[in-house]
Amino acid sequence: MKEHSTAPLVDIDDHRNVTDLLVRRAAADPDHAAFDVATGDPDAPWREVTRAEYLGEVTALAKGLIHAGVEAEDSVAIMAPTRYEWAVADLAAWFAGAVVVPVYDTSSPEQVEAIIADAQVTLAIGGGERQASVLRAAFDAVGSEDLGVWTMDPGTNDLIALAAGGADVADDLLELRRTQADLDSPATIVYTSGTTGEPKGAILTHRNFVGQVRNVAAAYREVVRADGNTVIFLPLAHVLARGLQLICLAGGMRIAHVSDPTEVVDSLGVLRPTFLVVVPRVLERIRNAAAEKADGARLGALWRAAVRAAVSWADDLEAGTRPDAVLRARRAVFDALFFRRLRARMGGRLDYILSGGGALDPDLSRLFRGIGVPVIEGYGLTETTAPLTGNLPDDIRSGTVGYPLPGSTVRISEHGEILARGVGIFSGYRDPAHTAEAFVDGFFRTGDLGRLDDDGRVVLEGRLKDVIVTSNGKTVVPQPWETRVEADPLVAHAVMVGEGRSYLSALLVLDRAATEAWAHAQGIRLDAVSGEGVTPISEPRLIAHLQRSVDAANARVSHSEGVRRFALVFTDLDDTRLVTPTMKIKRRALLERSGNAVDDLYR
Repeated sequence: MKEHSTAPLVDIDDHRNVTDLLVRRAAADPDHAAFDVATGDPDAPWREVTRAEYLGEVTALAKGLIHAGVEAEDSVAIMAPTRYEWAVADLAAWFAGAVVVPVYDTSSPEQVEAIIADAQVTLAIGGGERQASVLRAAFDAVGSEDLGVWTMDPGTNDLIALAAGGADVADDLLELRRTQADLDSPATIVYTSGTTGEPKGAILTHRNFVGQVRNVAAAYREVVRADGNTVIFLPLAHVLARGLQLICLAGGMRIAHVSDPTEVVDSLGVLRPTFLVVVPRVLERIRNAAAEKADGARLGALWRAAVRAAVSWADDLEAGTRPDAVLRARRAVFDALFFRRLRARMGGRLDYILSGGGALDPDLSRLFRGIGVPVIEGYGLTETTAPLTGNLPDDIRSGTVGYPLPGSTVRISEHGEILARGVGIFSGYRDPAHTAEAFVDGFFRTGDLGRLDDDGRVVLEGRLKDVIVTSNGKTVVPQPWETRVEADPLVAHAVMVGEGRSYLSALLVLDRAATEAWAHAQGIRLDAVSGEGVTPISEPRLIAHLQRSVDAANARVSHSEGVRRFALVFTDLDDTRLVTPTMKIKRRALLERSGNAVDDLYR
């Protein structure tokens, strides 16, 4: 077995719990802007909230929670889209001594009911009435005593009223509650979304959060800085976005929240962030939109040449060599034509983008670096309190997810599974049986396959559960092939199949908007698409077009790892039963919905 460790950069034993991160930052610089908050006013769409103002809102709501009956170590659920009030409620619950249970605002009533029951939630906060009604129904179904459901939107039983109820709670009592939890106390129970299997409640401690926040902030000082800002649009129920929020709070970085995907691009132009955290699919969409716009302006050939130049530029930077005069000249031309406009579209001030939540195509990483916005790829899970590994701003290697972050160790098992130990590793699942299965020799079993390069960087190679064993005994990891096919703008997800079969096939889930635009440009009328389920698409010209991407992917793997046949399908990619919050396809759910589509590939 091979392993690599990175020593911690900071000592966290001087912190009582997560709340110290805010208390200390507010004391050091109370008037510094902590948030930009959406107002809904088109003339003044954002208002500034200082660190002192934020702390005041947090403490007021914490007193309200105490007055409502929340006791130390009680579970408080938050089910809401990404918004400022989420940040207030999260910290307020910790100030009151509670354990936070985040719930995706798109969760089904059955999922919410299971979480409420398993986590023994006593009080819940919903974004609006839709989420509140689901939470109330869950409490009714469980039949447990509760302290009510409150909403972030103004109205009856809202957070303003909840905070007002705590006006007489003494500061001494609040301080007692705030400091009651220590570093090893549970801070949150996060129910893993996963692409397979049933969600499990992962218990993260205050030590996990404080250790990750302090060490990541120290390792990325060039990124997390007091004069910088970011826009969070990933779900705050996901540990990646929530961890980012805490890192920014501790590092003094200004935060804005956007929940509506259609508003993200416009907000970037106004807020002009210096740093963004995204999932790979977001970067794919930016690239694909740029390609589509260039094709529409009959500049497609120039754009493709620009992409090649950007990738070559990044290759030279990674190799530590200076691009030659010809490449410098070509890039300058393409910068004027394309790259400058792309950077402006993203706000014009982006220093770095961090990509997590899934493997990133190396050429996509190189493209953005060549454009002038380096992508720092990292890797982590709910159980590792988000980041476990990461490239560094001055040491980016495309195709890897970087070194173990400070305070972490990564080991590769004899079967190729990534094992992890360190400050961010969770304390266990709610079910002790699940915990026992998740650890070996003191290391957490990630379920991911990977290897360490000669320098100790982690290279992801797929999910252990996704490995396909064909009827002739060949073991195949689908991710390398799938990632290459997904580089095609028309393909949202590629899913290789072939378990127990004599050869490999694939379902290509099409990006509906991109595919329909391509079809319109070709004068093609696509088959009618049903609202639910998986709809096969049999248009010959579309199949022929995508055959080129399949052939290119096949050429990059061994003959036995290539796909012989494939089918094109449309499905609802907004359906949370099919797609995770980080935009990864749930393979099992897709295959269950595919009906005869897979069997047809073997007839």
